[in-house]
Amino acid sequence: MSAEKRTGFRLSLVTRWSALVGTLLALGMLIALGLDYFFPGHPVLVFCACLLAIVPIAIITIRSQIQPILSLFRALEGTVASYRDGDFSFSLHWPQNDELADLIAAHNELGNVLREQRLGLVQRELLLDTMVQNTPVAMLLVTDFGPGSGAIVYANLAARQLLSNGRKLEGHQLGSVLEGAAPALKEALARGGDGLFTAGEAEDEEVYHLARSSFTLNGRRHELLLLRHLTLELRRQEVQTWKKVIRVISHELNNSLAPLTSLAHSGQELVRRGQTERLPQILQTIGERTRHLESFILGYARFAKLPAPRLEAYPWDVFVDRLADQVAFRLAGELPSAPAWIDAAQMEQALLNLLKNAHESGSRPEDVELSVRRVQDALRIDVLDRGAGMSDAVLTNALVPFYSTKRSGTGLGLALAREIAEAHGGRILLSNREGGGLAVTLILPTLPGTAP
Repeated sequence: MSAEKRTGFRLSLVTRWSALVGTLLALGMLIALGLDYFFPGHPVLVFCACLLAIVPIAIITIRSQIQPILSLFRALEGTVASYRDGDFSFSLHWPQNDELADLIAAHNELGNVLREQRLGLVQRELLLDTMVQNTPVAMLLVTDFGPGSGAIVYANLAARQLLSNGRKLEGHQLGSVLEGAAPALKEALARGGDGLFTAGEAEDEEVYHLARSSFTLNGRRHELLLLRHLTLELRRQEVQTWKKVIRVISHELNNSLAPLTSLAHSGQELVRRGQTERLPQILQTIGERTRHLESFILGYARFAKLPAPRLEAYPWDVFVDRLADQVAFRLAGELPSAPAWIDAAQMEQALLNLLKNAHESGSRPEDVELSVRRVQDALRIDVLDRGAGMSDAVLTNALVPFYSTKRSGTGLGLALAREIAEAHGGRILLSNREGGGLAVTLILPTLPGTAP
């Protein structure tokens, strides 16, 4: 029977069984009247004869009615077991137009829905497996994961190519698979956490990013390992960065050398004519342009050759006094009593850049503030101004090296501050302030070797 609802004459179970019982009772009464007619005055004999006649008929009739229903219940039990096993291809038929027909129609409709859902799920699984197998990211699913151990339960094509020359990895131990892998990969897995590592040497050097996530499946701990090959992306980014560096340096050199050439030629003409009264002005301008060019080149050199910080305990009051001798600002709040574990020279350079940027933002000098305070297990340094702030696009790119919105800017001030903060184990944050202005925040560890 299909899942469509039956139409036409409908005879309910109650009506059919009531008619059956009524028929049996009427038949019993007719038999009793007939026997009483032939055997008057013998009520016991009539009753016993009536029972002997009607009971077999009632049993046979009721069994003939109940047997299809019992068969239907067994069929329902069988289809439910098939549904539990994931087989939704069965449907049932009931010839009567009654309540059981409605039950069978609903059951068949449920089977159709489950079958369609199973088909959609299979198609989605096939699509997902196709996508996972063809992604360039190597994927490994490992159970009972430990340092260099664990059974591989899933590996896509990229993982097979990377670790076993295309051979199947499922069922193998991760430790045995890694025996022929690069030592850098073994170290990255043993180290734990996400991160970059480099395999190979010189021209064969390859850069990978390892990401991992843990979860529990069927009561067992699993770990998903993702290995992404970043060499091509990093090389393209490196080329773009070098192009940008060359563009910026070329622009700055041309802006400085062109006027220097012009001024030198003018000085030469003045000397030839004997008009030396303007030479001091020309030489002063040449000196200013030369110092600017030298400062520009030194800025790039400092960024490119930033040494590892030498952390030492340094009193905050002495450090802030040194800053105040070089740039104006207002100190907000009290300084921490504990000394700072910093490379004083590098941190001074970073904060000088941030404070000078605050003055160049259009803020009034008295609105430029410096705040140093301890927040839980970290140190927070805020440089605040009331300038124009930054747009969303500028906030996104402000920390990128060589990105600048100033015509004469090098784009190294914030990038250098970021490099110094990260070298100290911290980070830098930018945000616009309510009421206007910018807040530049450095989050640093309070002690060397601790994370903020």
